[in-house]
Amino acid sequence: MEEGESAGMILPVHVIGAGLAGSEAVWQIASAGVPVVLHEMRPVRATEAHRTPGFAELVCSNSFRADDPLHSAVGLLHEEMRRAGSLILSAGDAHRLPAGGALAVDRDGFSAEVTRRLEEHPLVTVRREEVPRLPPPDWGSVIVATGPLTAPALAEDIRRLTGEDSLAFFDAIAPIVHRDSINMDVAWMQSRYDKGDGADYINCPLDREQYEAFIAALLSAEKTAFREWETDTPYFEGCLPIEVMAERGPDTLRWGPMKPVGLRDPRTGRRPYAVVQLRQDNALGTLWNMVGFQTKLKHAEQVRVFRMIPGLERAEFARLGGLHRNTFLNSPRLLDPLLRLKAAPHIRFAGQVTGVEGYVESAAIGLLAGRFAAAEAKGEAPPSPPPPETALGALLAHITGGAEAETFQPMNVNFGLFPPLPGAAKGRERKRAYCERALRAVDAWLGRPHSLPVPREAA
Repeated sequence: MEEGESAGMILPVHVIGAGLAGSEAVWQIASAGVPVVLHEMRPVRATEAHRTPGFAELVCSNSFRADDPLHSAVGLLHEEMRRAGSLILSAGDAHRLPAGGALAVDRDGFSAEVTRRLEEHPLVTVRREEVPRLPPPDWGSVIVATGPLTAPALAEDIRRLTGEDSLAFFDAIAPIVHRDSINMDVAWMQSRYDKGDGADYINCPLDREQYEAFIAALLSAEKTAFREWETDTPYFEGCLPIEVMAERGPDTLRWGPMKPVGLRDPRTGRRPYAVVQLRQDNALGTLWNMVGFQTKLKHAEQVRVFRMIPGLERAEFARLGGLHRNTFLNSPRLLDPLLRLKAAPHIRFAGQVTGVEGYVESAAIGLLAGRFAAAEAKGEAPPSPPPPETALGALLAHITGGAEAETFQPMNVNFGLFPPLPGAAKGRERKRAYCERALRAVDAWLGRPHSLPVPREAA
């Protein structure tokens, strides 16, 4: 399609960035009969991570993680996206590699498939150019899907408009624990000096022997290496990894994020030697953030070391800690429920820049942004967001208001984002109940007959 043409009187939507989110948004828009212009700066301007000009290039792993739609939150997200006509899942299924229960793909074949299908679509115009600034209102509807390596000039323009720091430094992420996996026979609820409501934090106490063993394990644990393009980016001093703090002296953590002052263990009546505090991380109260525990330990090491903390012996983590260069918005503060920038409603954001983590999550937000923009371009009534009981809806609700704006950090999809289920079911039975409820809700939202997925091995 030639640039500037439109289908009838429908003006084109502009999408900036041809990663997974941007590619998915373009597909959803064009599939709805709306013309779309895709702006991709590669190969005119390269990034530190990409090696090809192809769309939806997978720059790290080639895995979309677990593909079980009845027992896994990300597998459920796969299934919901398939039902919504996702290009990313369709191309992933077409280029699937053997990976047990995971969806792994041939990265080159996958990217080539996405690129071909978008370039051949009659309603898609591709422009290979950098967009250095946020477009003005006369562009009409715009989706910014530029990912964690947003070009510096565009990132600076976003900062100017929003007044928010886009966090283009080493972004240190603390682990998040599922509330129902914390041992409250050991931990207790109390705010330091009983401030606020007096019981705003969960406290896990350590005696001197436990603290010293924890510090020794922390210092000896394996760390994740920096990527090549991250090595010249300094730490953010106000958010240092705990292992870096521990290297500054054995008592650094005990007088920092693990300080016990203002707290009293109700079992002993005394102040502990050290304390790990967890703070509520979502409005549902199902997820709790380990305060000050940002880290670059390898994931398996985090599980091993953090389960040494009394009260967290059987902790289940919704998200493990990490440290990487990133660019993302404080979306709960800046975006409305339809992913529009409150300060400039003609602009939507999609993908990792909105504060989701992972290939599939990024594509899912692109899918939603594309559907919302297409409905708007066609003059339809504002679409309803997907129900919060769905994986799509839970992820969207989290980044547009469910998360605490003051502590917002990137998040993978997990069952802790979903409204809690009634009843006492546990383990796989409870996960299946979440998934079955979600699939009923997403089919109703999509206006399609309800069905449960057929296991892949039986298909």
